[in-house]
Amino acid sequence: MGYQSHFDRHDWNSSHRSLRYPKPNGTMAVFTTPVSSYGTQLQEGNLSFPVSDLSALFLDNQIVIYAVIELPENTTSVSHVWQDGPVSESTLGMHPVSGNHLRSMGTLNLSSGQASASHSGSSKNQLKITHGVLNTVSWGIMMPLGFMAARYLKAVGPKADPLWFYVHITLQLPGYLLGMAGGATGLYLGVKFSGVHHPCHMGIGITLFCLGLLQISALFLRPAKDHKYRNLWNLFHHLTGYTVLLLSFANIWVGFYILKPAKAWIIVYGVISGTMIVSTIILEVWKKLTQDGTINGANEASTTEENIV
Repeated sequence: MGYQSHFDRHDWNSSHRSLRYPKPNGTMAVFTTPVSSYGTQLQEGNLSFPVSDLSALFLDNQIVIYAVIELPENTTSVSHVWQDGPVSESTLGMHPVSGNHLRSMGTLNLSSGQASASHSGSSKNQLKITHGVLNTVSWGIMMPLGFMAARYLKAVGPKADPLWFYVHITLQLPGYLLGMAGGATGLYLGVKFSGVHHPCHMGIGITLFCLGLLQISALFLRPAKDHKYRNLWNLFHHLTGYTVLLLSFANIWVGFYILKPAKAWIIVYGVISGTMIVSTIILEVWKKLTQDGTINGANEASTTEENIV
């Protein structure tokens, strides 16, 4: 048997909960706890409004919490959240953050006694999922595949030219646009919903947006192959591309840590990213052997002028 949370004031600066859980001796413990961060330990404490006459009753296989609360003047409704989670001895564990646990909320009007489901949490969760999916597909799949197309299709030789270039931009340009949409969703989440603020994740995202813009701009600003600055441009394009790839993978996993999606999603992307990494290693070895002339029938000429990633 777990614990439950029966009321939560989301419209205040901090959250407040009334908790109950079974003690080892079979009696019920019930108390209030202020919740001011995601790392709360749910310790007993006073709320910003008076709560008295707390008690709990186990009846018909259900536990009911009784309490008298005194809300500020002119307050007629409260946000209502209920959760259940594991208990070990007297230690409360964290409840899951997926499925019905993200929808267990509503609004209670204390004047009329009417309760209604809240859609803000559902909307917030949908935006988070949209943000995560867009950025994972764009920065975590399309961008790396675009990189691989440019680097390894080109190693096939002249017969893959200009195919490698068209595949490269076909993946990179839409990928960047999807990434922009994902970034905009993240910014909207931070503005509309309080508590959705992750400086590290946002900082990396903004950096990726800027570096991605440089990469896309390079498509139109690159000098001709025989230009004296072409080698310098190649170096800049390569280094920026590698930086984007590393930051993309890092920020996606930071996002998973924040969103805490179902394990299936993490496993799926883990398999996809792992496959791309293993494929990159294999293709890198093949490319090296091709350039060294070890593999017969492959074109060895892969000049610095052509190395655009």
